[in-house]
Amino acid sequence: MPLHLAIFECDVTPPEDHPLCGGWIMPVRGVDDPLKALGVVLWGSSSPVVLCAVDWVGLRNEAFRVWRAALAEAAHTAPERVSLHTVHPHNAPFADLEAQKLIEAAKAPKLLDVKFYHDCVKRTAAAAKAALMHAVEFTHIGTGAAEVKEVASNRRVLGDDGKVKFTRTSATKNKEARDAPEGLIDPYLRTLSFWNRDKPLAALHFYACHPMSYYGDGRVSADFCGLARQKFHDETRVFQVYFNGCGGNITAGKYNDGSQENRPILRDRIYAAMVAAWKNTTTQAVKDFAWRFEPVKLPPRKEPSFSAEESRKTLADTKAPTAKRNNAALQLAWLQRQHIPIEVNCLDFHNKVLTLFLPGEAFVEYQLAAQKMRPDALVQVAAYGDDGPGYLPTAKAYLEGGYEPTVALAGPESEEILLTTIRKLLRADAKEDQK
Repeated sequence: MPLHLAIFECDVTPPEDHPLCGGWIMPVRGVDDPLKALGVVLWGSSSPVVLCAVDWVGLRNEAFRVWRAALAEAAHTAPERVSLHTVHPHNAPFADLEAQKLIEAAKAPKLLDVKFYHDCVKRTAAAAKAALMHAVEFTHIGTGAAEVKEVASNRRVLGDDGKVKFTRTSATKNKEARDAPEGLIDPYLRTLSFWNRDKPLAALHFYACHPMSYYGDGRVSADFCGLARQKFHDETRVFQVYFNGCGGNITAGKYNDGSQENRPILRDRIYAAMVAAWKNTTTQAVKDFAWRFEPVKLPPRKEPSFSAEESRKTLADTKAPTAKRNNAALQLAWLQRQHIPIEVNCLDFHNKVLTLFLPGEAFVEYQLAAQKMRPDALVQVAAYGDDGPGYLPTAKAYLEGGYEPTVALAGPESEEILLTTIRKLLRADAKEDQK
Protein backbone atom coordinates (compact mmCIF):
# COMPACT_ATOMS: atom_id res chain seq x y z
CA MET A 1 0.00 0.00 0.00
CA PRO A 2 1.46 3.42 -0.94
CA LEU A 3 2.52 5.75 1.88
CA HIS A 4 1.01 9.22 2.01
CA LEU A 5 1.88 12.50 3.69
CA ALA A 6 -0.14 15.66 4.33
CA ILE A 7 1.27 18.89 5.74
CA PHE A 8 -0.58 21.53 7.76
CA GLU A 9 0.08 24.77 9.56
CA CYS A 10 -1.89 27.23 11.64
CA ASP A 11 -1.12 30.66 13.07
CA VAL A 12 -1.34 30.50 16.89
CA THR A 13 -0.02 33.98 17.70
CA PRO A 14 -1.65 35.38 20.87
CA PRO A 15 -3.52 38.69 20.86
CA GLU A 16 -2.59 41.90 22.67
CA ASP A 17 -2.42 41.55 26.47
CA HIS A 18 -2.47 37.75 26.42
CA PRO A 19 -0.27 36.26 29.19
CA LEU A 20 3.16 35.03 28.15
CA CYS A 21 5.03 32.16 29.79
CA GLY A 22 2.11 31.48 32.12
CA GLY A 23 1.74 35.07 33.28
CA TRP A 24 5.22 35.17 34.79
CA ILE A 25 6.52 37.85 32.44
CA MET A 26 5.15 40.88 30.59
CA PRO A 27 2.03 40.05 28.50
CA VAL A 28 1.79 40.60 24.75
CA ARG A 29 2.78 44.13 23.71
CA GLY A 30 3.56 43.37 20.08
CA VAL A 31 4.64 40.65 17.64
CA ASP A 32 8.15 40.33 16.25
CA ASP A 33 7.33 37.15 14.33
CA PRO A 34 4.25 34.89 14.32
CA LEU A 35 3.86 31.64 16.26
CA LYS A 36 2.80 28.56 14.34
CA ALA A 37 1.49 25.04 14.81
CA LEU A 38 3.18 22.92 12.14
CA GLY A 39 2.61 19.25 11.46
CA VAL A 40 2.50 16.27 9.18
CA VAL A 41 0.05 13.40 8.84
CA LEU A 42 1.52 10.06 7.76
CA TRP A 43 -0.35 6.94 6.79
CA GLY A 44 0.27 3.61 5.17
CA SER A 45 -1.12 0.18 5.99
CA SER A 46 -2.47 1.26 9.39
CA SER A 47 -4.21 4.29 10.91
CA PRO A 48 -2.67 7.73 10.34
CA VAL A 49 0.02 9.19 12.59
CA VAL A 50 0.13 12.92 13.34
CA LEU A 51 3.34 14.74 14.33
CA CYS A 52 2.88 18.36 15.37
CA ALA A 53 5.05 21.05 16.98
CA VAL A 54 3.57 24.28 18.39
CA ASP A 55 5.54 27.47 19.04
CA TRP A 56 4.25 27.70 22.64
CA VAL A 57 5.98 27.25 25.99
CA GLY A 58 4.11 24.10 26.99
CA LEU A 59 0.85 22.14 26.83
CA ARG A 60 0.03 20.46 30.11
CA ASN A 61 -2.46 17.84 31.20
CA GLU A 62 -5.97 18.44 29.83
CA ALA A 63 -4.74 21.22 27.54
CA PHE A 64 -2.45 18.69 25.88
CA ARG A 65 -5.13 15.99 25.70
CA VAL A 66 -7.82 18.27 24.24
CA TRP A 67 -5.52 19.53 21.47
CA ARG A 68 -4.27 16.01 20.74
CA ALA A 69 -7.82 14.60 20.60
CA ALA A 70 -8.85 17.34 18.15
CA LEU A 71 -5.96 16.48 15.83
CA ALA A 72 -6.80 12.78 16.11
CA GLU A 73 -10.41 13.38 15.12
CA ALA A 74 -9.34 15.59 12.22
CA ALA A 75 -6.96 12.91 10.90
CA HIS A 76 -9.36 10.01 11.50
CA THR A 77 -7.03 8.29 13.95
CA ALA A 78 -6.67 7.51 17.65
CA PRO A 79 -5.23 10.06 20.12
CA GLU A 80 -2.41 7.61 20.91
CA ARG A 81 -1.25 7.99 17.31
CA VAL A 82 -0.81 11.76 17.67
CA SER A 83 2.46 13.15 18.99
CA LEU A 84 2.01 16.79 19.97
CA HIS A 85 4.92 18.91 21.17
CA THR A 86 5.92 22.48 21.90
CA VAL A 87 9.09 24.25 20.79
CA HIS A 88 9.27 26.12 24.14
CA PRO A 89 10.08 29.78 23.31
CA HIS A 90 9.15 31.90 26.35
CA ASN A 91 7.55 34.95 24.71
CA ALA A 92 4.63 32.64 23.95
CA PRO A 93 1.53 31.16 25.65
CA PHE A 94 1.58 28.36 28.23
CA ALA A 95 -1.54 26.18 28.54
CA ASP A 96 -2.94 24.14 31.43
CA LEU A 97 -6.73 24.14 31.61
CA GLU A 98 -6.99 22.66 35.11
CA ALA A 99 -4.46 25.12 36.48
CA GLN A 100 -6.33 28.00 34.87
CA LYS A 101 -9.57 26.89 36.60
CA LEU A 102 -7.76 26.84 39.94
CA ILE A 103 -6.24 30.26 39.24
CA GLU A 104 -9.62 31.75 38.38
CA ALA A 105 -11.14 30.35 41.58
CA ALA A 106 -8.29 31.88 43.60
CA LYS A 107 -8.59 35.19 41.68
CA ALA A 108 -4.91 34.99 40.77
CA PRO A 109 -3.44 36.55 37.59
CA LYS A 110 -4.46 34.67 34.44
CA LEU A 111 -2.27 31.90 33.02
CA LEU A 112 -4.18 31.46 29.76
CA ASP A 113 -7.06 32.93 27.77
CA VAL A 114 -9.15 29.77 27.49
CA LYS A 115 -11.28 31.09 24.62
CA PHE A 116 -8.15 31.86 22.59
CA TYR A 117 -6.74 28.41 23.41
CA HIS A 118 -9.86 26.60 22.15
CA ASP A 119 -9.85 28.74 19.01
CA CYS A 120 -6.26 27.66 18.30
CA VAL A 121 -7.23 24.02 18.84
CA LYS A 122 -10.20 24.33 16.51
CA ARG A 123 -8.25 26.06 13.75
CA THR A 124 -5.27 23.70 13.95
CA ALA A 125 -7.57 20.68 13.70
CA ALA A 126 -9.36 22.28 10.75
CA ALA A 127 -6.01 22.84 9.02
CA ALA A 128 -5.05 19.19 9.57
CA LYS A 129 -8.39 17.99 8.23
CA ALA A 130 -8.20 20.19 5.16
CA ALA A 131 -4.64 18.99 4.50
CA LEU A 132 -5.83 15.42 4.00
CA MET A 133 -7.43 16.48 0.74
CA HIS A 134 -3.99 17.46 -0.56
CA ALA A 135 -2.02 14.43 0.61
CA VAL A 136 0.78 13.19 -1.61
CA GLU A 137 2.58 9.90 -1.87
CA PHE A 138 6.00 9.53 -0.30
CA THR A 139 8.33 6.76 -1.41
CA HIS A 140 11.55 7.58 0.47
CA ILE A 141 12.76 9.02 3.75
CA GLY A 142 15.93 11.02 4.15
CA THR A 143 18.24 11.31 7.15
CA GLY A 144 20.99 13.81 7.79
CA ALA A 145 22.83 15.34 10.73
CA ALA A 146 25.19 18.22 11.37
CA GLU A 147 26.96 19.69 14.37
CA VAL A 148 25.55 22.92 15.75
CA LYS A 149 28.46 25.10 16.78
CA GLU A 150 28.40 27.52 19.73
CA VAL A 151 24.74 27.33 20.70
CA ALA A 152 24.07 24.63 23.32
CA SER A 153 25.62 24.44 26.77
CA ASN A 154 24.60 22.54 29.87
CA ARG A 155 22.70 24.77 32.27
CA ARG A 156 24.02 22.91 35.32
CA VAL A 157 27.66 23.81 36.02
CA LEU A 158 28.87 21.63 38.90
CA GLY A 159 31.41 22.64 41.52
CA ASP A 160 34.16 20.51 43.06
CA ASP A 161 31.67 19.24 45.65
CA GLY A 162 29.43 17.72 42.97
CA LYS A 163 26.70 20.28 43.58
CA VAL A 164 25.40 22.87 41.10
CA LYS A 165 27.67 25.91 41.32
CA PHE A 166 26.10 27.93 38.49
CA THR A 167 22.73 27.75 36.80
CA ARG A 168 23.58 28.90 33.29
CA THR A 169 20.28 30.42 32.13
CA SER A 170 19.38 31.13 28.49
CA ALA A 171 20.89 34.58 28.85
CA THR A 172 23.96 34.40 31.11
CA LYS A 173 26.01 37.47 31.94
CA ASN A 174 28.26 35.92 34.61
CA LYS A 175 31.72 35.63 33.02
CA GLU A 176 32.85 32.69 35.15
CA ALA A 177 29.70 30.74 34.24
CA ARG A 178 30.11 31.54 30.56
CA ASP A 179 33.79 30.60 30.60
CA ALA A 180 33.00 27.16 32.04
CA PRO A 181 33.04 24.27 29.53
CA GLU A 182 29.92 23.47 27.49
CA GLY A 183 29.27 20.44 29.65
CA LEU A 184 27.14 17.48 28.59
CA ILE A 185 25.13 18.26 25.42
CA ASP A 186 24.12 16.58 22.19
CA PRO A 187 25.80 18.84 19.61
CA TYR A 188 23.96 17.43 16.59
CA LEU A 189 20.88 18.65 14.79
CA ARG A 190 19.21 15.70 13.07
CA THR A 191 16.83 15.91 10.12
CA LEU A 192 14.24 13.37 9.01
CA SER A 193 12.73 14.15 5.62
CA PHE A 194 10.05 12.70 3.37
CA TRP A 195 10.44 12.39 -0.40
CA ASN A 196 8.48 11.38 -3.47
CA ARG A 197 11.40 9.71 -5.24
CA ASP A 198 13.80 12.65 -5.75
CA LYS A 199 11.37 15.41 -4.73
CA PRO A 200 11.53 16.60 -1.11
CA LEU A 201 8.13 17.05 0.56
CA ALA A 202 8.81 17.90 4.22
CA ALA A 203 11.65 18.00 6.75
CA LEU A 204 11.53 17.49 10.51
CA HIS A 205 14.46 18.84 12.55
CA PHE A 206 15.47 17.72 16.05
CA TYR A 207 17.88 19.58 18.34
CA ALA A 208 18.15 19.79 22.13
CA CYS A 209 18.36 23.30 23.56
CA HIS A 210 16.15 25.86 25.26
CA PRO A 211 15.30 28.11 22.28
CA MET A 212 15.51 31.51 23.97
CA SER A 213 17.89 34.36 23.18
CA TYR A 214 15.97 36.96 25.23
CA TYR A 215 12.39 37.30 26.45
CA GLY A 216 10.18 39.13 28.93
CA ASP A 217 9.69 42.27 26.84
CA GLY A 218 6.17 41.42 25.66
CA ARG A 219 7.33 40.92 22.08
CA VAL A 220 5.97 37.61 20.74
CA SER A 221 8.56 35.51 18.93
CA ALA A 222 9.35 31.92 18.00
CA ASP A 223 12.93 32.99 18.79
CA PHE A 224 16.08 31.75 17.13
CA CYS A 225 15.01 28.15 16.42
CA GLY A 226 11.69 29.22 14.90
CA LEU A 227 13.44 31.92 12.91
CA ALA A 228 16.01 29.43 11.59
CA ARG A 229 13.20 27.09 10.58
CA GLN A 230 11.48 29.89 8.68
CA LYS A 231 14.69 31.02 7.00
CA PHE A 232 15.40 27.50 5.77
CA HIS A 233 11.82 27.14 4.53
CA ASP A 234 12.05 30.42 2.62
CA GLU A 235 15.26 29.24 0.97
CA THR A 236 14.23 25.68 0.07
CA ARG A 237 10.43 26.10 -0.23
CA VAL A 238 10.22 22.72 1.51
CA PHE A 239 7.84 22.41 4.50
CA GLN A 240 9.82 22.51 7.77
CA VAL A 241 8.95 21.45 11.32
CA TYR A 242 11.27 21.97 14.29
CA PHE A 243 11.11 19.74 17.39
CA ASN A 244 12.97 20.56 20.57
CA GLY A 245 14.90 17.54 21.81
CA CYS A 246 15.74 16.78 25.44
CA GLY A 247 16.75 20.34 26.22
CA GLY A 248 15.50 20.53 29.80
CA ASN A 249 18.99 21.17 31.15
CA ILE A 250 20.42 22.76 27.99
CA THR A 251 20.53 26.48 27.15
CA ALA A 252 22.50 28.87 24.97
CA GLY A 253 23.83 30.53 28.14
CA LYS A 254 27.52 30.00 27.43
CA TYR A 255 27.15 31.79 24.10
CA ASN A 256 24.40 34.28 24.88
CA ASP A 257 24.32 37.30 27.19
CA GLY A 258 20.72 38.20 26.33
CA SER A 259 21.50 41.08 23.99
CA GLN A 260 19.12 41.51 21.08
CA GLU A 261 22.03 41.31 18.65
CA ASN A 262 22.56 37.68 19.61
CA ARG A 263 19.20 36.43 18.33
CA PRO A 264 20.11 36.53 14.61
CA ILE A 265 23.56 35.10 15.42
CA LEU A 266 22.03 32.09 17.17
CA ARG A 267 19.42 31.80 14.40
CA ASP A 268 22.12 31.58 11.77
CA ARG A 269 24.04 28.93 13.69
CA ILE A 270 20.95 26.72 13.78
CA TYR A 271 20.23 27.54 10.15
CA ALA A 272 23.80 26.59 9.15
CA ALA A 273 23.31 23.17 10.76
CA MET A 274 20.00 22.72 8.93
CA VAL A 275 21.74 23.52 5.65
CA ALA A 276 24.57 21.10 6.40
CA ALA A 277 22.22 18.31 7.52
CA TRP A 278 20.18 18.81 4.36
CA LYS A 279 23.28 18.74 2.20
CA ASN A 280 24.49 15.42 3.63
CA THR A 281 21.04 13.79 3.67
CA THR A 282 20.83 10.29 2.23
CA THR A 283 17.55 8.75 1.16
CA GLN A 284 16.18 5.23 1.30
CA ALA A 285 13.02 3.67 -0.08
CA VAL A 286 10.33 2.76 2.44
CA LYS A 287 7.32 0.48 2.17
CA ASP A 288 5.69 1.05 5.55
CA PHE A 289 6.36 2.22 9.10
CA ALA A 290 5.51 1.13 12.63
CA TRP A 291 4.09 3.24 15.45
CA ARG A 292 4.51 2.15 19.06
CA PHE A 293 3.37 3.83 22.25
CA GLU A 294 3.58 3.07 25.95
CA PRO A 295 1.55 4.71 28.73
CA VAL A 296 3.56 5.56 31.86
CA LYS A 297 2.66 6.97 35.26
CA LEU A 298 5.35 9.18 36.71
CA PRO A 299 5.23 9.45 40.51
CA PRO A 300 4.67 12.89 42.08
CA ARG A 301 7.20 14.48 44.43
CA LYS A 302 6.98 13.32 48.04
CA GLU A 303 8.45 16.38 49.76
CA PRO A 304 6.01 18.34 51.97
CA SER A 305 6.60 21.51 49.94
CA PHE A 306 5.07 19.74 46.91
CA SER A 307 1.96 18.56 48.75
CA ALA A 308 -1.55 19.59 47.74
CA GLU A 309 -2.00 21.32 51.09
CA GLU A 310 1.07 23.54 50.66
CA SER A 311 0.20 24.26 47.04
CA ARG A 312 -3.31 25.37 47.99
CA LYS A 313 -1.87 27.71 50.62
CA THR A 314 0.51 29.26 48.12
CA LEU A 315 -2.17 29.66 45.47
CA ALA A 316 -4.45 31.41 48.00
CA ASP A 317 -1.71 33.80 49.14
CA THR A 318 -2.53 37.10 47.44
CA LYS A 319 0.85 38.52 48.46
CA ALA A 320 2.84 35.75 46.76
CA PRO A 321 4.45 36.49 43.36
CA THR A 322 2.45 35.46 40.28
CA ALA A 323 5.03 32.86 39.27
CA LYS A 324 4.84 31.20 42.68
CA ARG A 325 1.03 31.13 42.71
CA ASN A 326 0.80 29.83 39.17
CA ASN A 327 3.41 27.17 39.91
CA ALA A 328 1.24 26.05 42.83
CA ALA A 329 -1.74 25.74 40.47
CA LEU A 330 0.36 23.69 38.03
CA GLN A 331 1.42 21.42 40.88
CA LEU A 332 -2.23 20.90 41.93
CA ALA A 333 -3.21 20.14 38.34
CA TRP A 334 -0.43 17.52 38.14
CA LEU A 335 -1.59 15.87 41.36
CA GLN A 336 -5.18 15.78 40.11
CA ARG A 337 -4.23 13.86 36.94
CA GLN A 338 -2.26 11.05 38.59
CA HIS A 339 -4.70 8.38 37.38
CA ILE A 340 -4.16 9.49 33.76
CA PRO A 341 -0.91 8.19 32.21
CA ILE A 342 1.42 9.97 29.83
CA GLU A 343 2.28 8.32 26.51
CA VAL A 344 5.78 7.85 25.14
CA ASN A 345 5.81 7.19 21.38
CA CYS A 346 8.13 5.85 18.72
CA LEU A 347 8.04 6.09 14.90
CA ASP A 348 9.98 3.23 13.32
CA PHE A 349 11.14 2.91 9.72
CA HIS A 350 12.70 -0.51 9.00
CA ASN A 351 13.99 -0.72 12.59
CA LYS A 352 16.85 1.45 11.32
CA VAL A 353 15.44 4.98 11.59
CA LEU A 354 13.71 5.57 14.91
CA THR A 355 12.13 8.76 16.23
CA LEU A 356 11.34 8.85 19.93
CA PHE A 357 8.73 11.26 21.33
CA LEU A 358 8.98 12.07 25.04
CA PRO A 359 6.92 14.14 27.51
CA GLY A 360 8.05 17.11 29.59
CA GLU A 361 11.29 19.00 29.75
CA ALA A 362 13.47 15.91 29.72
CA PHE A 363 17.18 16.20 30.49
CA VAL A 364 19.61 15.56 27.63
CA GLU A 365 20.78 12.39 29.37
CA TYR A 366 17.58 10.67 28.17
CA GLN A 367 18.32 11.55 24.55
CA LEU A 368 21.92 10.36 24.79
CA ALA A 369 20.80 7.16 26.53
CA ALA A 370 18.28 6.43 23.75
CA GLN A 371 20.96 6.81 21.10
CA LYS A 372 23.32 4.57 23.06
CA MET A 373 20.62 1.88 23.34
CA ARG A 374 20.45 1.57 19.54
CA PRO A 375 23.92 2.32 18.13
CA ASP A 376 22.93 0.28 15.06
CA ALA A 377 20.15 2.74 14.16
CA LEU A 378 19.59 6.45 13.57
CA VAL A 379 17.71 7.79 16.58
CA GLN A 380 16.07 11.22 16.69
CA VAL A 381 14.42 12.47 19.87
CA ALA A 382 11.71 15.06 20.49
CA ALA A 383 10.74 16.07 24.03
CA TYR A 384 8.25 18.70 25.29
CA GLY A 385 5.21 16.52 24.67
CA ASP A 386 2.64 16.38 27.49
CA ASP A 387 4.30 18.85 29.86
CA GLY A 388 2.31 17.86 32.95
CA PRO A 389 5.38 16.95 35.02
CA GLY A 390 7.45 19.92 33.81
CA TYR A 391 11.16 19.17 34.13
CA LEU A 392 12.23 15.53 33.99
CA PRO A 393 15.69 15.47 35.61
CA THR A 394 17.86 12.44 36.17
CA ALA A 395 17.64 10.89 39.63
CA LYS A 396 21.05 12.22 40.67
CA ALA A 397 20.13 15.78 39.66
CA TYR A 398 17.78 15.99 42.66
CA LEU A 399 20.84 15.48 44.89
CA GLU A 400 23.01 17.92 42.95
CA GLY A 401 20.59 20.82 43.45
CA GLY A 402 20.14 23.60 40.93
CA TYR A 403 17.04 25.16 39.44
CA GLU A 404 15.22 22.29 37.74
CA PRO A 405 14.63 20.08 40.83
CA THR A 406 13.05 23.04 42.61
CA VAL A 407 10.13 23.01 40.15
CA ALA A 408 10.11 19.45 38.73
CA LEU A 409 6.78 17.86 39.63
CA ALA A 410 7.69 14.18 39.14
CA GLY A 411 9.98 12.36 41.54
CA PRO A 412 13.45 10.86 40.96
CA GLU A 413 11.90 7.41 40.44
CA SER A 414 10.80 8.69 37.02
CA GLU A 415 14.24 8.10 35.52
CA GLU A 416 14.05 4.31 35.80
CA ILE A 417 10.46 4.30 34.49
CA LEU A 418 11.36 6.40 31.47
CA LEU A 419 14.55 4.53 30.61
CA THR A 420 12.74 1.19 30.81
CA THR A 421 10.00 2.52 28.54
CA ILE A 422 12.48 3.98 26.05
CA ARG A 423 14.35 0.69 25.87
CA LYS A 424 11.10 -1.16 25.18
CA LEU A 425 9.96 1.26 22.46
CA LEU A 426 13.34 1.21 20.73
CA ARG A 427 13.36 -2.60 21.01
CA ALA A 428 16.83 -2.35 22.43
CA ASP A 429 16.47 -5.57 24.43
CA ALA A 430 15.63 -7.51 21.26
CA LYS A 431 18.78 -6.18 19.63
CA GLU A 432 20.82 -7.22 22.64
CA ASP A 433 19.34 -10.73 22.46
CA GLN A 434 20.39 -11.04 18.83
CA LYS A 435 24.07 -10.48 19.62
